[in-house]
Amino acid sequence: MTAATEQGAVLEMRSAFNPLTLWASLLFAVILGFSRLSYGMLLPGIQRAIGGSYGQLGTLGTVNFIGYLAGTLSLPLLIARFPGRRAAMNRASCLLLGLTLIGSAFSGRLVQLGLWRLATGWLSAFATVLVLSIALDAVRPEERGTASGLIWLGGSAGILLTGFLAPFAIDPARLQGWRHAWALMGAFGIVAACGFELSARKAAAHPAGSRPEPQQHDASERAYRLLLSPKKHLLLVASYFFFGWGYIIYFTYLIPYVTSKGVPTLYAGLIWSGIGFAGLFNGWIGGKAIDRWPSGHTLAIGLALGTLGAGGAIFDEMWVTVMGAAGVGLVSFITPPLMTTALLRRQVPHHAYAACLSLATAFFASGQIIGPIVGGAAVERYGLQAGVASSAIFMAIAAALAAWYGRQQRRERAEQA
Repeated sequence: MTAATEQGAVLEMRSAFNPLTLWASLLFAVILGFSRLSYGMLLPGIQRAIGGSYGQLGTLGTVNFIGYLAGTLSLPLLIARFPGRRAAMNRASCLLLGLTLIGSAFSGRLVQLGLWRLATGWLSAFATVLVLSIALDAVRPEERGTASGLIWLGGSAGILLTGFLAPFAIDPARLQGWRHAWALMGAFGIVAACGFELSARKAAAHPAGSRPEPQQHDASERAYRLLLSPKKHLLLVASYFFFGWGYIIYFTYLIPYVTSKGVPTLYAGLIWSGIGFAGLFNGWIGGKAIDRWPSGHTLAIGLALGTLGAGGAIFDEMWVTVMGAAGVGLVSFITPPLMTTALLRRQVPHHAYAACLSLATAFFASGQIIGPIVGGAAVERYGLQAGVASSAIFMAIAAALAAWYGRQQRRERAEQA
């Protein structure tokens, strides 16, 4: 696809179930499940191989999300500088993401791993926004919530697969297992990137000039006005911020907490896989729900139930923690990102969507940067149980803000009636 063709190409409108959505879902297994959340599951194996305290390793999680934040903030500038090259940027970011996962597998020191985590975060931010915007552009508006659910469902599949790798990846008898796991994940990412690119080329139709695009500079300015105005979508992105804060604490320290209680690595992996398996239903149900009830109240319900699940660690009973983890996977692991994505796609202009999604993702990334710092401090002072349980506080704040946003939406509809 040439630069001229990319600039003017429009994707043919399709149903939510199409090859491009499928490849986007497979890419999200890499973007979310492999490149970001697999770190928490692999943490015990990484610590045994290259050392470091859980506080130090949690800081590397923060480094990852600093890269993620930098990526979300720089992407609108790149889109403005190179209008019409969205497909090329996506192609490069997805392929490089797979390569950085392979590179991470060769880390011998914490500093090396930190640099790879920084690069992985940066590239996953690019890929998140670009894959979603390209895939959803090809879907009919009334089915974009379902399509968003199917794409984010890939993240749950990634969690499921990494859980199955746990006995191989973090077993003390296999010191280098985590390296092999990351190398396999990176190779899968390269294959998925190629599949998405080929599918996007087939879906492209009506070249240059069939739909004029407003200038990206204006789109970026409008994104800031839309998302940072208390009367528009500030409450939605604030909820996304606190969700990022809470959920990353939970996923960073859950498996270390479980293994510290003497749970064998096989069972720890099954718990992780259980979250991913529950998330498969969450993606489908959440997408259908937000299409049927496109409101902040729908989002708030999932976040509130996830708060209860994350709070299960308070009771120091493993069965309660496991049931809580299943609840998090079922109702609030994938729901907030997919619903936020779908709500923005419904309520912001087409030409401003990529910039709005990038800015909202920057709020999400900011929460993910703060989360490991706060969670790491709680772990160092009060132990892993307190660190995991603290995630419920921030998810509760996210639920309250989402409910407030839903009330604001209802008031606006009443005023327009």
